[in-house]
Amino acid sequence: MQILRQMNVLALRIRKIIDWLYAPFRRWCSEEFFRYGVCGAGNMVLDWVLYFLVYNFVLRHRMLDLGFVTLSSHIAALCIVFPVTLFTGFWLNKYVTFTRSTLHGGRQLIRYISIVVLNLAVNYFGLKLLVDVCGVYPTPSKMIITVITVAISYFGQKYFSFRK
Repeated sequence: MQILRQMNVLALRIRKIIDWLYAPFRRWCSEEFFRYGVCGAGNMVLDWVLYFLVYNFVLRHRMLDLGFVTLSSHIAALCIVFPVTLFTGFWLNKYVTFTRSTLHGGRQLIRYISIVVLNLAVNYFGLKLLVDVCGVYPTPSKMIITVITVAISYFGQKYFSFRK
């Protein structure tokens, strides 16, 4: 219970900081869109940093043999980072961005996961295409694919996962 209280306090503080930063942008976008952008950018940077660290320093560009399947290092890094950014993204969306949604938390989570799974598929096939077929380095490939998944995510979360 104490952890939940602390997480709610943290979400409120994050929301207040973002809302303070919002003032100069009032003319160009809604408060919700601005919150989504800031939270999404923060989660995206966390994703990129974790991906870079796992790919370069944990896996050291080597294949990951799980016994029943062998993953290329760029796909293994994606699989390792995914649960972390899934949790942080849901938390930021639910408690900082889309706070007016009246849907039950469990339903939000299931819907959120479905949009994230769609984005995971886009990430997987995009990395396979860019890295394995086109020969682009994995980290820039991940960044390119993220731009595509951000658009999918915003509209999916706003109109499906956290609709009012």
